[in-house]
Amino acid sequence: MIATIPYIESKFDEFNRLIFDDRLPRLPIRLSKARTFLGACTFKKRRTMFGKIVCYDFVLRISTCFDLTERELEDIIIHEMIHYHICINRLEDTSVHGRLFRQMMGDINKKYGRNISISHRSTAVRHDGAASGRICWHVVAVLSFHDGRTGIKVLPHISRGILKYCKGVSGVREVRSVDLYMSDDVFFCRFPRSSALRVHYLDAADITGHLADAKKIECRGEEIMWKMR
Repeated sequence: MIATIPYIESKFDEFNRLIFDDRLPRLPIRLSKARTFLGACTFKKRRTMFGKIVCYDFVLRISTCFDLTERELEDIIIHEMIHYHICINRLEDTSVHGRLFRQMMGDINKKYGRNISISHRSTAVRHDGAASGRICWHVVAVLSFHDGRTGIKVLPHISRGILKYCKGVSGVREVRSVDLYMSDDVFFCRFPRSSALRVHYLDAADITGHLADAKKIECRGEEIMWKMR
């Protein structure tokens, strides 16, 4: 999806209530054509007569150059809201993405099941790769959870890594089932490829649509079996 100002405003209000106790003042929102960032919280600085640095003229900027999933766009908005929270409350951090930022990010990811990361750069690179039209095959694990959620994980093209991931997530109590597919849909270019035990939550209908022409993969013991759907 491509970001719009009404959508960003509604998500800002939603996450402000849910995560930040409704303490973040609304700020101007601008759409950008930049390909160098996905989101940015910009502001100006001035020094008071007492030597303190004051930040002002905050603006939340979101790029419209990338077709993001709703989850990705939400995570980008929350990422920038963390910056905004730290700055308007004059909280000290060790760097732009220092200890405080990382602690808040980790707490939010754990509590709300998010996938917020330190940098948007890798997401932008993946989307640029998809936009270039290059054909690339992806091993996609589709996870169904007992609470009704559905997620995916793009895995490396290594049998041992695929099997290790499937065994690992199959032992998680919340996971109901794991299915594997091989797909050339450029949609999956936007997700990092690794065997880490993580998952990106998506709507089941979206996943099914992007896997319509995929090949089914089956794991039998220590072997990976392929068959056409």
